[in-house]
Amino acid sequence: MLGVRLVHSKPYSPQGRGKQERLNRFIREAFLAEACHRGIASLAELDDLFSAWAESVANRRIHAETGQAPIERFEAAGPFKGADPERVADAFRWSVTRRVTRTATVSLEGNAYAVDPALVGRRVELRYDPEDLSAIDVLCEGRPAGVATPFVIGRHTHRAVPQAKRPEPEPTGVDYLAVVAAAHEEQAGTGRIDFSQLAMFAGDESEAR
Repeated sequence: MLGVRLVHSKPYSPQGRGKQERLNRFIREAFLAEACHRGIASLAELDDLFSAWAESVANRRIHAETGQAPIERFEAAGPFKGADPERVADAFRWSVTRRVTRTATVSLEGNAYAVDPALVGRRVELRYDPEDLSAIDVLCEGRPAGVATPFVIGRHTHRAVPQAKRPEPEPTGVDYLAVVAAAHEEQAGTGRIDFSQLAMFAGDESEAR
């Protein structure tokens, strides 16, 4: 989907991982050895030094096989082309498999969805955004097969998705608890407390709760 292909190498065959292992060796011998000898005080310092070394040394070093510096070879390909945002979003959608019931419905997270009646009895793939269970695409044998229309929906987000943090209430600029304490001290001698003066803060208190 994004033009990324996962390639597995054969176990105990280092030649299949040669390029990556060679890079690790180069970083270990040319950078990490010097960093350990010099001493690094923080992760931020390590990051700054590595960036400087990569840009000034590693990316400028002539490669024995290509005869080019890595940065020259990279820039020769032209401007970097980022992935389409819609394709990226689609790549991170979740997926589950369901068998379509005799009533042409499927279930997900307790919700019921209607699908194409032609899919009855078949196994389909549901692709969805876990934060929006109202929009679900249906695929059958890897091909688009319409959408799943919400029939009975009780959950709008997947239970595995952390709920959004509730917004903090706007500060009033008044120390409410200090006002409460002052009122308590003032009325302590009378044996009862008059909270009428705190009515103005009732709304703020209920919102904070």
